[in-house]
Amino acid sequence: MRIPRVFLAFGLGCTAMLLTAGCQQTSENANTTATTNATPPGAQSLTVIPRPQKIIDAMKARGEQDDAKPALKIAMPAKNATINGSTVEVKLALSGDLKGYMPHKDPATGKGNHIHVILDNQPYEAYYEINQPFELRNVTEGKHTLRVFASRPWHESYKNDGNFQMVEFSVKGGGDASKPTTTKDGQTMASPTPAREGKDMARSSGGNVDPAKPLLTYSRPKGEYKGEDADPIMIDFWLSNARLQGDGGTFRVRYSIDGGEAKFIDKWEPIWLSGWIAGKHQVKLELVDKDGNLVDNGGYNSTTREITVIR
Repeated sequence: MRIPRVFLAFGLGCTAMLLTAGCQQTSENANTTATTNATPPGAQSLTVIPRPQKIIDAMKARGEQDDAKPALKIAMPAKNATINGSTVEVKLALSGDLKGYMPHKDPATGKGNHIHVILDNQPYEAYYEINQPFELRNVTEGKHTLRVFASRPWHESYKNDGNFQMVEFSVKGGGDASKPTTTKDGQTMASPTPAREGKDMARSSGGNVDPAKPLLTYSRPKGEYKGEDADPIMIDFWLSNARLQGDGGTFRVRYSIDGGEAKFIDKWEPIWLSGWIAGKHQVKLELVDKDGNLVDNGGYNSTTREITVIR
């Protein structure tokens, strides 16, 4: 039986309307669907761009602070200390040519200079008020690594000698491994749960990090990116005992997004990537030698974080 053209046209129109409505619904729910799977390779095209103008303006407004050379010292826990109990107190001493640099969060903007505090190879937690106590709670029994370095309000690290500090310590009679390690304010430092928004990562051990060997410390990106912060996004890291090819050395930092094509950073400085689409993304940073081989140091020289971009 032949279908009259008018009904055929009507049917095709309805189909198109349904498809359009479905696309609109998918677009409206992009943030919801993005929380389940990382963006597949090839779904976006990222470009390295110059330092954003808003960062340049912020640097000018800060005067000499960006020329500072902050020096940190971890007073507690002491190197190779054994801590009894699941609470570890962190005390830092800040010195150096500060040029006005001082960690502090602006109540109005929620931003400010701060210290990145990293337990094992988990995402860092920002430490804004260095004269106030900073505690790690429910730290599990065993060996742990603590790394710290000073950072700017937009999370770009200072890269002068003396800024980065690391100690290894052990905990005896530690906390409940089925629960997260937190700060005294409840911020998650390490979690036994699967990764969620780059914040709750699978719990890691302290590893066997050799402080004399090349070490890459992942810093940014992490967590959620919204509004004007959603594009571009900065990649930044701390590098110890290694010089990149563009700085006269032999090492390279290899990065990939969402499991896509591996690219390289050959100078120790942050890069900004533009072109992110809404959803979850995996960012992987690795320290490799001149032949492209991963440089091992306690398992810390290859780190993957999951971030979420919200449009």
